[in-house]
Amino acid sequence: MSVTTSLRLLTSALAMSLAVASARAQEPAPIAALSLELNAAQPSDKGCRLTFVVNNDLGADLSKAAFEIALFNEAGIVDRLTVLDFKELPAGKTKVTRFDLAGTECGKVSRVLINSATECAGTGIEPSACMHKLRTGTRTGIAFGL
Repeated sequence: MSVTTSLRLLTSALAMSLAVASARAQEPAPIAALSLELNAAQPSDKGCRLTFVVNNDLGADLSKAAFEIALFNEAGIVDRLTVLDFKELPAGKTKVTRFDLAGTECGKVSRVLINSATECAGTGIEPSACMHKLRTGTRTGIAFGL
């Protein structure tokens, strides 16, 4: 291989490396969020068991996180309000939590609405962060969100 060819290859490799580094530098920073996914709704001996997958990407531990939810029946009418206490949510950690809703039939729940955050506490965490930075999703046939 000639010196000229080697120099061309080296120049091309350097240009590609700079292009990749430049593209990475332009990627937006990850958005701080608290992700809450309704992962499953299954009948239990107590009623309906809701399983949630929670991921705290707020950048700090939550010492307490709780949400008031509204359950809507199949006719779209609010059936009940209840508070779900997710307790501690370490930063950067995914956590699975289950709640048994006594006297509730899963098949009759059409929607779960997060009404408010009743608790949102952690060092450096604004009390409003649990609602303002909340991202929701569902893997069930039940509508879930704000």
